[in-house]
Amino acid sequence: MSAIRLLVLGAVRMHRRAHGYQVRGDLEYWGAHEWSNAKPGSIYHALKQMAKQGLLHAHEIAPSTAGGPPRIEYEITAKGTEEYFRLLREALTTYDQKGDMKTAAVGFVVDLPRAEAVALLKERTRRIEEWRGSVLEHYVPEEGPEQLGHIGEIMNMWVHTADSEAEWTRGLIERIEGGAYTFADEGDPFVGVLAEGQENPYATGERHPEDDR
Repeated sequence: MSAIRLLVLGAVRMHRRAHGYQVRGDLEYWGAHEWSNAKPGSIYHALKQMAKQGLLHAHEIAPSTAGGPPRIEYEITAKGTEEYFRLLREALTTYDQKGDMKTAAVGFVVDLPRAEAVALLKERTRRIEEWRGSVLEHYVPEEGPEQLGHIGEIMNMWVHTADSEAEWTRGLIERIEGGAYTFADEGDPFVGVLAEGQENPYATGERHPEDDR
């Protein structure tokens, strides 16, 4: 799975229609350049590639303010929406993926109906417990990591990480079941993107040739 695909599709979907610099601004606003590979080049590349794949529709509008070629605005297609939710659902249930994918999925979880979000997170918990069980076939926590030499510390880390993730996931499920947050079709969603012209306090300030497209 690719976090950049999920992030870019999610940002475009929030705006309904957005140009590349807006999408870059949103991802920097979310801090994604710190916890994922969402760098300017990869963002613009993802937009172009997904437009070629039919996940986004590219609209050419008025020439850029720099006097260059027409600026391109992207709009998510039905195929792109389907891919977005596929990535989101997979990321919420899969345990053994990179942290950027998990972080992106949690950031978009409210795009799902509340009941579905809970069901997916419960499935995530089940998979964590299943994965933890597979580790315990080779490692007994009560006997300590030393039983396997320093390599035992790896399995010790795996068990502790699984326990921590399971505890956090159960807590999130409890909060969602308790009515926290606004989910799909429940009301006005949380506004997590920058409005046109709004200053981005987290912008890197790094210029990229595609910024004016």
